[in-house]
Amino acid sequence: MSGVPLDAVYGNPPLPGEFPYTRGLHADMYRSRLWTMRMFAGFGTAEDTNARFKEILRSGGTGLSTAFDMPTLMGRDSDHEWSVGEVGRAGVAIDTLADMRDLFADIDLGKVSTSMTINGPANVAMSMYIATAEEHGVERAQLSGTIQNDILKEYQAQKEYIFPPRPSVRLITDLMAFTTAEMPRWHPISISGYHIREAGSNAAQELAFTLGNGFAYVEAAVAAGLDVDTFAPRLSFFFNSHSDFFEEIGKFRAARRIWARWMKERYGAKDERSLKCRFHTQTAGVSLTAQQPEINIARVALQALAAVMGGTQSLHTDSFDEALALPTEEAARIALRTQQIIAHETGVAAVADPLGGSDFVEWMTDEIERRAEEIFAHVDRLGEGSMLEGAYAGIEDGYFVREIADSAYRFEKKVNAGERIIVGVNAFTEGDTSDAQQILRIEADVEDYQLKRLAKAKLERNDDTVRSALASLATAAKDPTINTMPAMIDAARAMATEGEIVATLEGVFGTYVERPVL
Repeated sequence: MSGVPLDAVYGNPPLPGEFPYTRGLHADMYRSRLWTMRMFAGFGTAEDTNARFKEILRSGGTGLSTAFDMPTLMGRDSDHEWSVGEVGRAGVAIDTLADMRDLFADIDLGKVSTSMTINGPANVAMSMYIATAEEHGVERAQLSGTIQNDILKEYQAQKEYIFPPRPSVRLITDLMAFTTAEMPRWHPISISGYHIREAGSNAAQELAFTLGNGFAYVEAAVAAGLDVDTFAPRLSFFFNSHSDFFEEIGKFRAARRIWARWMKERYGAKDERSLKCRFHTQTAGVSLTAQQPEINIARVALQALAAVMGGTQSLHTDSFDEALALPTEEAARIALRTQQIIAHETGVAAVADPLGGSDFVEWMTDEIERRAEEIFAHVDRLGEGSMLEGAYAGIEDGYFVREIADSAYRFEKKVNAGERIIVGVNAFTEGDTSDAQQILRIEADVEDYQLKRLAKAKLERNDDTVRSALASLATAAKDPTINTMPAMIDAARAMATEGEIVATLEGVFGTYVERPVL
Protein backbone atom coordinates (compact mmCIF):
# COMPACT_ATOMS: atom_id res chain seq x y z
CA MET A 1 0.00 0.00 0.00
CA SER A 2 2.92 2.34 0.70
CA GLY A 3 4.46 1.76 -2.70
CA VAL A 4 7.49 -0.15 -1.37
CA PRO A 5 8.88 -2.32 -4.21
CA LEU A 6 8.91 -6.04 -3.46
CA ASP A 7 11.05 -8.86 -4.75
CA ALA A 8 9.37 -12.09 -5.84
CA VAL A 9 11.02 -14.03 -3.02
CA TYR A 10 13.36 -13.46 -0.09
CA GLY A 11 15.85 -15.74 1.62
CA ASN A 12 18.37 -18.39 0.64
CA PRO A 13 18.11 -21.54 -1.50
CA PRO A 14 16.40 -23.87 -1.84
CA LEU A 15 13.81 -21.37 -3.02
CA PRO A 16 10.14 -21.97 -3.88
CA GLY A 17 9.92 -24.25 -6.89
CA GLU A 18 13.20 -25.98 -6.02
CA PHE A 19 13.58 -29.53 -4.64
CA PRO A 20 12.47 -30.55 -2.02
CA TYR A 21 9.77 -27.86 -2.42
CA THR A 22 9.63 -26.99 1.29
CA ARG A 23 8.98 -23.38 0.36
CA GLY A 24 6.36 -24.10 -2.30
CA LEU A 25 5.80 -25.97 -5.55
CA HIS A 26 6.29 -23.02 -7.88
CA ALA A 27 8.84 -20.22 -8.05
CA ASP A 28 6.27 -17.42 -8.11
CA MET A 29 3.59 -19.18 -6.07
CA TYR A 30 0.50 -16.93 -5.90
CA ARG A 31 2.15 -14.02 -7.74
CA SER A 32 1.38 -15.73 -11.04
CA ARG A 33 -1.70 -17.76 -10.08
CA LEU A 34 -3.89 -17.73 -6.99
CA TRP A 35 -5.01 -20.92 -5.32
CA THR A 36 -8.29 -22.45 -6.53
CA MET A 37 -11.20 -21.26 -4.38
CA ARG A 38 -13.08 -24.55 -4.32
CA MET A 39 -16.21 -24.33 -2.17
CA PHE A 40 -17.82 -27.51 -0.85
CA ALA A 41 -21.56 -27.78 -1.52
CA GLY A 42 -24.25 -30.40 -1.53
CA PHE A 43 -27.68 -30.78 0.03
CA GLY A 44 -31.16 -32.02 -0.77
CA THR A 45 -31.87 -32.97 -4.35
CA ALA A 46 -29.63 -32.70 -7.39
CA GLU A 47 -31.58 -29.61 -8.48
CA ASP A 48 -31.03 -27.94 -5.09
CA THR A 49 -27.28 -28.45 -5.24
CA ASN A 50 -27.12 -27.45 -8.91
CA ALA A 51 -28.59 -24.08 -7.93
CA ARG A 52 -25.98 -23.67 -5.16
CA PHE A 53 -23.19 -24.60 -7.61
CA LYS A 54 -24.33 -21.88 -9.97
CA GLU A 55 -24.44 -19.34 -7.14
CA ILE A 56 -20.86 -20.25 -6.14
CA LEU A 57 -19.67 -19.76 -9.72
CA ARG A 58 -21.55 -16.44 -9.99
CA SER A 59 -19.91 -15.28 -6.74
CA GLY A 60 -16.40 -15.88 -8.06
CA GLY A 61 -15.72 -19.46 -7.01
CA THR A 62 -13.21 -21.09 -9.33
CA GLY A 63 -13.97 -24.77 -8.70
CA LEU A 64 -16.80 -26.99 -7.49
CA SER A 65 -16.64 -29.53 -4.67
CA THR A 66 -19.49 -31.99 -4.19
CA ALA A 67 -20.82 -33.22 -0.86
CA PHE A 68 -22.97 -36.35 -1.02
CA ASP A 69 -25.54 -37.46 1.55
CA MET A 70 -24.85 -40.37 3.90
CA PRO A 71 -26.75 -43.05 1.94
CA THR A 72 -24.80 -42.14 -1.21
CA LEU A 73 -21.50 -42.19 0.71
CA MET A 74 -22.33 -45.64 2.04
CA GLY A 75 -23.40 -47.02 -1.34
CA ARG A 76 -27.09 -47.34 -0.45
CA ASP A 77 -29.99 -46.12 -2.53
CA SER A 78 -32.46 -43.61 -1.13
CA ASP A 79 -35.11 -46.34 -0.83
CA HIS A 80 -32.87 -48.62 1.26
CA GLU A 81 -34.10 -49.22 4.81
CA TRP A 82 -30.91 -47.70 6.24
CA SER A 83 -31.53 -44.45 4.36
CA VAL A 84 -34.70 -43.40 6.15
CA GLY A 85 -34.32 -39.87 7.54
CA GLU A 86 -30.91 -39.32 5.92
CA VAL A 87 -31.77 -38.62 2.28
CA GLY A 88 -30.37 -35.25 1.23
CA ARG A 89 -29.54 -34.28 4.81
CA ALA A 90 -25.76 -33.97 4.90
CA GLY A 91 -25.20 -33.70 1.17
CA VAL A 92 -26.87 -34.33 -2.16
CA ALA A 93 -28.67 -37.61 -2.89
CA ILE A 94 -27.39 -39.43 -5.99
CA ASP A 95 -29.03 -42.73 -6.89
CA THR A 96 -28.82 -42.95 -10.68
CA LEU A 97 -27.38 -41.29 -13.76
CA ALA A 98 -30.53 -39.14 -13.86
CA ASP A 99 -29.49 -37.49 -10.60
CA MET A 100 -25.95 -36.85 -11.84
CA ARG A 101 -27.36 -35.25 -15.00
CA ASP A 102 -29.44 -32.83 -12.96
CA LEU A 103 -26.60 -32.13 -10.53
CA PHE A 104 -24.48 -30.65 -13.33
CA ALA A 105 -27.23 -29.34 -15.61
CA ASP A 106 -26.17 -26.24 -17.58
CA ILE A 107 -22.62 -26.40 -16.17
CA ASP A 108 -19.85 -26.82 -18.75
CA LEU A 109 -17.90 -29.83 -17.46
CA GLY A 110 -15.22 -29.20 -20.04
CA LYS A 111 -14.36 -25.88 -18.39
CA VAL A 112 -15.13 -26.22 -14.68
CA SER A 113 -12.92 -28.23 -12.33
CA THR A 114 -14.98 -30.58 -10.17
CA SER A 115 -14.14 -32.36 -6.94
CA MET A 116 -16.23 -35.18 -5.48
CA THR A 117 -15.90 -36.18 -1.85
CA ILE A 118 -16.78 -39.86 -1.85
CA ASN A 119 -14.77 -42.99 -1.09
CA GLY A 120 -16.30 -46.48 -0.79
CA PRO A 121 -18.46 -46.09 -3.93
CA ALA A 122 -16.15 -43.51 -5.54
CA ASN A 123 -15.81 -45.43 -8.81
CA VAL A 124 -19.60 -45.57 -9.11
CA ALA A 125 -19.89 -41.79 -8.79
CA MET A 126 -17.01 -41.39 -11.23
CA SER A 127 -18.75 -43.63 -13.76
CA MET A 128 -21.93 -41.58 -13.56
CA TYR A 129 -19.94 -38.35 -13.91
CA ILE A 130 -18.13 -39.62 -17.02
CA ALA A 131 -21.40 -40.79 -18.56
CA THR A 132 -23.04 -37.42 -17.82
CA ALA A 133 -20.19 -35.48 -19.38
CA GLU A 134 -20.19 -37.61 -22.51
CA GLU A 135 -23.94 -37.13 -22.90
CA HIS A 136 -23.19 -33.39 -22.92
CA GLY A 137 -20.57 -33.86 -25.63
CA VAL A 138 -17.59 -33.51 -23.28
CA GLU A 139 -15.05 -36.26 -23.85
CA ARG A 140 -13.59 -37.90 -20.76
CA ALA A 141 -10.11 -36.69 -21.75
CA GLN A 142 -11.35 -33.09 -21.33
CA LEU A 143 -12.58 -33.55 -17.76
CA SER A 144 -10.55 -31.97 -14.98
CA GLY A 145 -10.94 -32.40 -11.27
CA THR A 146 -10.45 -34.80 -8.39
CA ILE A 147 -12.34 -37.61 -6.75
CA GLN A 148 -11.40 -38.34 -3.14
CA ASN A 149 -11.35 -42.14 -3.43
CA ASP A 150 -9.09 -42.58 -0.37
CA ILE A 151 -10.31 -45.75 1.31
CA LEU A 152 -7.44 -46.39 3.75
CA LYS A 153 -8.31 -43.35 5.84
CA GLU A 154 -11.92 -44.59 6.01
CA TYR A 155 -10.84 -47.64 8.00
CA GLN A 156 -8.57 -45.40 10.08
CA ALA A 157 -10.89 -42.49 10.83
CA GLN A 158 -14.10 -41.70 8.92
CA LYS A 159 -15.60 -45.24 8.69
CA GLU A 160 -17.43 -44.84 5.36
CA TYR A 161 -16.15 -48.12 3.95
CA ILE A 162 -18.05 -50.91 2.21
CA PHE A 163 -15.69 -53.65 1.03
CA PRO A 164 -12.62 -55.10 2.80
CA PRO A 165 -9.36 -53.16 2.42
CA ARG A 166 -7.62 -55.22 -0.25
CA PRO A 167 -10.39 -55.30 -2.88
CA SER A 168 -11.12 -51.65 -2.07
CA VAL A 169 -7.53 -50.74 -2.94
CA ARG A 170 -7.87 -52.82 -6.12
CA LEU A 171 -10.78 -50.56 -7.17
CA ILE A 172 -8.57 -47.53 -6.55
CA THR A 173 -5.78 -48.89 -8.72
CA ASP A 174 -8.38 -49.67 -11.40
CA LEU A 175 -9.36 -45.99 -11.47
CA MET A 176 -5.73 -44.89 -11.38
CA ALA A 177 -4.96 -47.08 -14.40
CA PHE A 178 -8.11 -45.96 -16.22
CA THR A 179 -7.49 -42.24 -15.73
CA THR A 180 -3.80 -42.63 -16.58
CA ALA A 181 -4.80 -44.10 -19.93
CA GLU A 182 -7.87 -42.00 -20.74
CA MET A 183 -8.22 -38.94 -18.48
CA PRO A 184 -4.93 -37.02 -18.33
CA ARG A 185 -6.45 -34.00 -16.56
CA TRP A 186 -8.15 -35.98 -13.79
CA HIS A 187 -6.76 -36.70 -10.30
CA PRO A 188 -8.00 -40.22 -9.42
CA ILE A 189 -7.39 -39.91 -5.69
CA SER A 190 -7.14 -37.20 -3.06
CA ILE A 191 -5.23 -38.74 -0.18
CA SER A 192 -6.94 -37.19 2.78
CA GLY A 193 -5.67 -36.18 6.18
CA TYR A 194 -8.65 -33.93 6.76
CA HIS A 195 -10.87 -36.63 8.23
CA ILE A 196 -8.01 -38.08 10.26
CA ARG A 197 -7.61 -34.68 11.91
CA GLU A 198 -11.35 -34.21 12.36
CA ALA A 199 -11.45 -37.58 14.15
CA GLY A 200 -8.99 -36.27 16.72
CA SER A 201 -5.43 -36.78 15.54
CA ASN A 202 -2.74 -34.19 16.13
CA ALA A 203 -0.91 -32.40 13.30
CA ALA A 204 2.02 -34.83 13.11
CA GLN A 205 -0.32 -37.85 13.04
CA GLU A 206 -2.46 -36.23 10.36
CA LEU A 207 0.63 -35.66 8.23
CA ALA A 208 2.18 -39.08 8.82
CA PHE A 209 -0.96 -41.17 8.37
CA THR A 210 -1.86 -39.24 5.22
CA LEU A 211 1.52 -39.42 3.51
CA GLY A 212 1.91 -43.02 4.69
CA ASN A 213 -1.36 -43.86 2.93
CA GLY A 214 -0.01 -42.06 -0.12
CA PHE A 215 3.08 -44.26 -0.11
CA ALA A 216 0.81 -47.30 0.24
CA TYR A 217 -1.17 -46.32 -2.86
CA VAL A 218 2.06 -45.81 -4.79
CA GLU A 219 3.13 -49.34 -3.88
CA ALA A 220 -0.29 -50.73 -4.83
CA ALA A 221 -0.23 -49.02 -8.23
CA VAL A 222 3.31 -50.21 -8.97
CA ALA A 223 2.29 -53.74 -7.97
CA ALA A 224 -0.63 -53.44 -10.42
CA GLY A 225 1.87 -52.80 -13.21
CA LEU A 226 1.88 -48.99 -13.43
CA ASP A 227 5.12 -47.05 -13.79
CA VAL A 228 5.42 -44.54 -10.94
CA ASP A 229 5.94 -41.57 -13.24
CA THR A 230 2.78 -42.33 -15.23
CA PHE A 231 0.41 -41.86 -12.28
CA ALA A 232 2.24 -40.03 -9.49
CA PRO A 233 2.02 -36.57 -11.13
CA ARG A 234 -1.76 -36.73 -10.71
CA LEU A 235 -1.86 -37.85 -7.09
CA SER A 236 -3.16 -35.10 -4.81
CA PHE A 237 -3.66 -34.60 -1.10
CA PHE A 238 -6.24 -33.02 1.19
CA PHE A 239 -5.24 -31.50 4.52
CA ASN A 240 -6.94 -29.83 7.45
CA SER A 241 -5.98 -26.32 8.52
CA HIS A 242 -6.56 -26.14 12.25
CA SER A 243 -6.22 -23.35 14.77
CA ASP A 244 -2.55 -23.54 15.80
CA PHE A 245 -1.32 -21.12 13.14
CA PHE A 246 2.41 -21.86 12.95
CA GLU A 247 2.05 -25.60 13.57
CA GLU A 248 -0.21 -25.85 10.54
CA ILE A 249 2.22 -23.91 8.35
CA GLY A 250 5.06 -26.18 9.46
CA LYS A 251 2.92 -29.22 8.65
CA PHE A 252 2.25 -28.07 5.09
CA ARG A 253 5.92 -27.31 4.48
CA ALA A 254 7.01 -30.66 5.93
CA ALA A 255 4.47 -32.49 3.73
CA ARG A 256 6.11 -31.23 0.54
CA ARG A 257 9.60 -32.03 1.73
CA ILE A 258 8.78 -35.56 2.91
CA TRP A 259 6.85 -36.47 -0.23
CA ALA A 260 9.59 -35.20 -2.54
CA ARG A 261 12.32 -37.10 -0.72
CA TRP A 262 10.44 -40.40 -0.40
CA MET A 263 9.22 -40.38 -3.99
CA LYS A 264 12.74 -39.76 -5.30
CA GLU A 265 14.74 -41.95 -2.94
CA ARG A 266 12.41 -44.83 -2.09
CA TYR A 267 10.15 -45.11 -5.13
CA GLY A 268 12.57 -44.00 -7.82
CA ALA A 269 10.41 -41.30 -9.38
CA LYS A 270 12.28 -39.31 -12.00
CA ASP A 271 9.62 -36.92 -13.30
CA GLU A 272 9.75 -33.69 -11.30
CA ARG A 273 5.95 -33.63 -11.20
CA SER A 274 5.95 -36.94 -9.33
CA LEU A 275 7.91 -35.30 -6.52
CA LYS A 276 5.49 -32.44 -5.95
CA CYS A 277 2.94 -32.80 -3.14
CA ARG A 278 -0.12 -30.95 -4.44
CA PHE A 279 -2.85 -30.44 -1.89
CA HIS A 280 -6.27 -29.00 -1.22
CA THR A 281 -6.97 -27.57 2.21
CA GLN A 282 -10.16 -27.13 4.19
CA THR A 283 -10.47 -25.16 7.40
CA ALA A 284 -11.18 -27.21 10.51
CA GLY A 285 -14.85 -28.05 10.79
CA VAL A 286 -14.25 -29.65 14.18
CA SER A 287 -13.02 -26.29 15.53
CA LEU A 288 -16.31 -24.54 14.79
CA THR A 289 -18.57 -23.83 17.75
CA ALA A 290 -22.35 -23.82 18.02
CA GLN A 291 -21.93 -21.23 20.76
CA GLN A 292 -21.52 -17.70 19.39
CA PRO A 293 -21.32 -19.09 15.84
CA GLU A 294 -20.54 -15.72 14.26
CA ILE A 295 -17.04 -15.78 15.79
CA ASN A 296 -16.33 -18.81 13.61
CA ILE A 297 -15.77 -16.28 10.82
CA ALA A 298 -12.58 -15.19 12.59
CA ARG A 299 -11.48 -18.79 13.19
CA VAL A 300 -11.98 -19.67 9.54
CA ALA A 301 -10.10 -16.57 8.34
CA LEU A 302 -7.03 -17.39 10.44
CA GLN A 303 -7.05 -21.05 9.45
CA ALA A 304 -7.39 -20.07 5.78
CA LEU A 305 -4.49 -17.64 6.14
CA ALA A 306 -2.34 -20.46 7.57
CA ALA A 307 -3.20 -22.63 4.55
CA VAL A 308 -2.19 -19.83 2.18
CA MET A 309 1.03 -19.14 4.10
CA GLY A 310 1.70 -22.88 3.94
CA GLY A 311 1.36 -22.93 0.14
CA THR A 312 -1.91 -24.75 -0.59
CA GLN A 313 -3.04 -25.20 -4.21
CA SER A 314 -6.75 -25.17 -3.43
CA LEU A 315 -8.84 -24.03 -0.47
CA HIS A 316 -12.30 -24.45 1.00
CA THR A 317 -13.38 -22.16 3.82
CA ASP A 318 -16.03 -23.48 6.20
CA SER A 319 -19.17 -21.46 6.75
CA PHE A 320 -19.68 -19.99 10.20
CA ASP A 321 -23.00 -21.81 10.79
CA GLU A 322 -21.80 -25.35 10.07
CA ALA A 323 -21.77 -26.39 13.72
CA LEU A 324 -25.54 -25.91 13.58
CA ALA A 325 -26.51 -27.15 10.12
CA LEU A 326 -25.50 -27.21 6.49
CA PRO A 327 -24.53 -23.67 5.46
CA THR A 328 -27.03 -21.12 4.27
CA GLU A 329 -26.34 -19.37 0.99
CA GLU A 330 -25.34 -16.21 2.85
CA ALA A 331 -22.92 -18.08 5.12
CA ALA A 332 -21.34 -19.83 2.14
CA ARG A 333 -20.87 -16.48 0.42
CA ILE A 334 -19.14 -15.03 3.49
CA ALA A 335 -16.81 -18.04 3.53
CA LEU A 336 -15.88 -17.45 -0.11
CA ARG A 337 -15.44 -13.70 0.49
CA THR A 338 -13.02 -14.58 3.30
CA GLN A 339 -10.72 -16.21 0.74
CA GLN A 340 -11.10 -13.29 -1.62
CA ILE A 341 -10.10 -10.83 1.12
CA ILE A 342 -6.98 -12.89 1.86
CA ALA A 343 -6.14 -13.03 -1.84
CA HIS A 344 -6.77 -9.43 -2.79
CA GLU A 345 -6.53 -7.24 0.31
CA THR A 346 -3.84 -8.60 2.64
CA GLY A 347 -0.82 -8.62 0.32
CA VAL A 348 0.21 -12.15 1.37
CA ALA A 349 0.17 -13.32 -2.25
CA ALA A 350 2.72 -10.68 -3.33
CA VAL A 351 5.78 -12.66 -2.21
CA ALA A 352 6.43 -16.39 -2.54
CA ASP A 353 6.72 -18.08 0.89
CA PRO A 354 6.86 -14.87 2.96
CA LEU A 355 7.61 -16.84 6.17
CA GLY A 356 10.56 -18.76 4.73
CA GLY A 357 13.67 -18.35 6.85
CA SER A 358 11.80 -17.61 10.07
CA ASP A 359 13.66 -19.47 12.81
CA PHE A 360 10.41 -20.58 14.42
CA VAL A 361 8.74 -21.68 11.18
CA GLU A 362 11.83 -23.60 10.05
CA TRP A 363 12.13 -25.29 13.46
CA MET A 364 8.44 -26.21 13.44
CA THR A 365 8.79 -27.67 9.94
CA ASP A 366 11.74 -29.81 11.06
CA GLU A 367 9.97 -30.95 14.23
CA ILE A 368 6.75 -31.99 12.47
CA GLU A 369 8.86 -33.87 9.92
CA ARG A 370 10.82 -35.64 12.68
CA ARG A 371 7.65 -36.81 14.40
CA ALA A 372 6.13 -37.96 11.14
CA GLU A 373 9.23 -39.98 10.28
CA GLU A 374 8.94 -41.82 13.62
CA ILE A 375 5.42 -42.88 12.64
CA PHE A 376 6.53 -43.94 9.15
CA ALA A 377 9.19 -46.14 10.72
CA HIS A 378 6.55 -47.88 12.86
CA VAL A 379 4.17 -48.49 9.93
CA ASP A 380 7.08 -49.76 7.82
CA ARG A 381 7.96 -52.24 10.58
CA LEU A 382 4.33 -53.39 10.74
CA GLY A 383 4.49 -54.11 7.01
CA GLU A 384 7.94 -55.71 7.15
CA GLY A 385 9.32 -53.18 4.71
CA SER A 386 6.10 -52.32 2.89
CA MET A 387 4.03 -49.22 3.65
CA LEU A 388 1.03 -50.85 1.96
CA GLU A 389 1.22 -53.98 4.10
CA GLY A 390 1.88 -51.75 7.09
CA ALA A 391 -1.34 -49.85 6.39
CA TYR A 392 -3.28 -53.12 6.19
CA ALA A 393 -1.69 -54.40 9.39
CA GLY A 394 -2.34 -51.13 11.23
CA ILE A 395 -5.99 -51.27 10.21
CA GLU A 396 -6.37 -54.90 11.23
CA ASP A 397 -4.74 -54.53 14.66
CA GLY A 398 -6.36 -51.16 15.43
CA TYR A 399 -3.14 -49.14 15.52
CA PHE A 400 -4.49 -46.11 13.68
CA VAL A 401 -7.78 -46.05 15.57
CA ARG A 402 -6.04 -46.24 18.96
CA GLU A 403 -3.57 -43.49 18.11
CA ILE A 404 -6.30 -41.13 16.93
CA ALA A 405 -8.57 -41.92 19.87
CA ASP A 406 -5.78 -41.35 22.39
CA SER A 407 -4.92 -38.00 20.79
CA ALA A 408 -8.57 -36.91 20.86
CA TYR A 409 -8.86 -37.91 24.51
CA ARG A 410 -5.77 -35.92 25.48
CA PHE A 411 -7.10 -32.82 23.71
CA GLU A 412 -10.53 -33.04 25.36
CA LYS A 413 -8.93 -33.46 28.78
CA LYS A 414 -7.07 -30.18 28.27
CA VAL A 415 -10.25 -28.41 27.15
CA ASN A 416 -12.25 -29.76 30.09
CA ALA A 417 -9.50 -28.74 32.51
CA GLY A 418 -9.33 -25.25 31.02
CA GLU A 419 -5.73 -25.77 29.91
CA ARG A 420 -6.75 -25.04 26.32
CA ILE A 421 -9.18 -22.18 25.80
CA ILE A 422 -12.00 -22.50 23.27
CA VAL A 423 -13.54 -19.04 23.06
CA GLY A 424 -17.27 -19.15 23.70
CA VAL A 425 -17.13 -22.73 25.02
CA ASN A 426 -14.99 -22.87 28.16
CA ALA A 427 -14.18 -19.14 28.40
CA PHE A 428 -15.75 -15.84 27.30
CA THR A 429 -19.12 -17.55 27.15
CA GLU A 430 -21.38 -14.53 27.40
CA GLY A 431 -23.32 -13.37 24.38
CA ASP A 432 -24.28 -16.73 22.85
CA THR A 433 -26.48 -16.06 19.80
CA SER A 434 -26.84 -19.58 18.46
CA ASP A 435 -30.59 -19.74 19.18
CA ALA A 436 -31.20 -16.68 17.00
CA GLN A 437 -29.27 -18.08 14.03
CA GLN A 438 -31.08 -18.66 10.75
CA ILE A 439 -30.12 -22.13 9.55
CA LEU A 440 -30.69 -24.22 6.45
CA ARG A 441 -33.36 -26.85 7.03
CA ILE A 442 -33.80 -29.91 4.83
CA GLU A 443 -37.50 -30.70 4.90
CA ALA A 444 -38.97 -34.20 4.92
CA ASP A 445 -40.50 -33.70 1.47
CA VAL A 446 -36.98 -33.85 -0.01
CA GLU A 447 -36.86 -37.56 0.81
CA ASP A 448 -40.34 -38.15 -0.63
CA TYR A 449 -39.35 -36.35 -3.83
CA GLN A 450 -36.13 -38.35 -4.18
CA LEU A 451 -37.95 -41.65 -3.66
CA LYS A 452 -40.36 -40.75 -6.46
CA ARG A 453 -37.44 -39.84 -8.75
CA LEU A 454 -35.76 -43.16 -8.04
CA ALA A 455 -38.98 -45.12 -8.62
CA LYS A 456 -39.51 -43.30 -11.93
CA ALA A 457 -35.94 -44.06 -13.07
CA LYS A 458 -36.39 -47.75 -12.29
CA LEU A 459 -39.75 -47.85 -14.08
CA GLU A 460 -38.44 -46.25 -17.28
CA ARG A 461 -35.23 -48.25 -17.70
CA ASN A 462 -34.74 -51.56 -19.49
CA ASP A 463 -34.33 -54.18 -16.74
CA ASP A 464 -32.74 -56.73 -19.07
CA THR A 465 -30.05 -54.19 -19.99
CA VAL A 466 -29.44 -53.48 -16.30
CA ARG A 467 -29.11 -57.18 -15.44
CA SER A 468 -26.70 -57.75 -18.31
CA ALA A 469 -24.55 -54.76 -17.35
CA LEU A 470 -24.37 -55.86 -13.71
CA ALA A 471 -23.46 -59.40 -14.72
CA SER A 472 -20.59 -58.04 -16.84
CA LEU A 473 -19.42 -55.98 -13.88
CA ALA A 474 -19.44 -59.04 -11.61
CA THR A 475 -17.36 -60.94 -14.17
CA ALA A 476 -14.81 -58.11 -14.32
CA ALA A 477 -14.65 -57.85 -10.53
CA LYS A 478 -13.87 -61.57 -10.19
CA ASP A 479 -10.84 -61.28 -12.47
CA PRO A 480 -8.10 -59.05 -11.00
CA THR A 481 -6.53 -58.68 -14.46
CA ILE A 482 -9.65 -56.88 -15.77
CA ASN A 483 -10.20 -53.18 -15.06
CA THR A 484 -13.69 -52.73 -13.62
CA MET A 485 -14.20 -49.13 -14.82
CA PRO A 486 -15.50 -49.82 -18.37
CA ALA A 487 -18.11 -52.26 -17.05
CA MET A 488 -19.10 -49.82 -14.32
CA ILE A 489 -19.59 -47.00 -16.81
CA ASP A 490 -21.79 -49.30 -18.90
CA ALA A 491 -23.85 -50.10 -15.78
CA ALA A 492 -24.27 -46.40 -15.04
CA ARG A 493 -25.42 -45.75 -18.62
CA ALA A 494 -27.93 -48.60 -18.28
CA MET A 495 -29.42 -46.70 -15.29
CA ALA A 496 -28.33 -49.24 -12.71
CA THR A 497 -28.58 -47.59 -9.31
CA GLU A 498 -25.60 -46.93 -7.10
CA GLY A 499 -26.96 -49.48 -4.62
CA GLU A 500 -27.29 -52.15 -7.29
CA ILE A 501 -23.74 -51.60 -8.51
CA VAL A 502 -22.41 -51.70 -4.95
CA ALA A 503 -24.42 -54.85 -4.15
CA THR A 504 -22.93 -56.52 -7.23
CA LEU A 505 -19.42 -55.75 -6.00
CA GLU A 506 -20.29 -56.86 -2.45
CA GLY A 507 -21.32 -60.20 -3.94
CA VAL A 508 -17.75 -60.59 -5.20
CA PHE A 509 -15.66 -58.77 -2.60
CA GLY A 510 -17.71 -59.18 0.57
CA THR A 511 -18.53 -56.53 3.18
CA TYR A 512 -16.05 -55.24 5.75
CA VAL A 513 -16.90 -55.46 9.44
CA GLU A 514 -14.56 -53.62 11.78
CA ARG A 515 -13.10 -55.38 14.79
CA PRO A 516 -13.78 -53.22 17.87
CA VAL A 517 -10.72 -51.58 19.41
CA LEU A 518 -10.66 -50.90 23.14
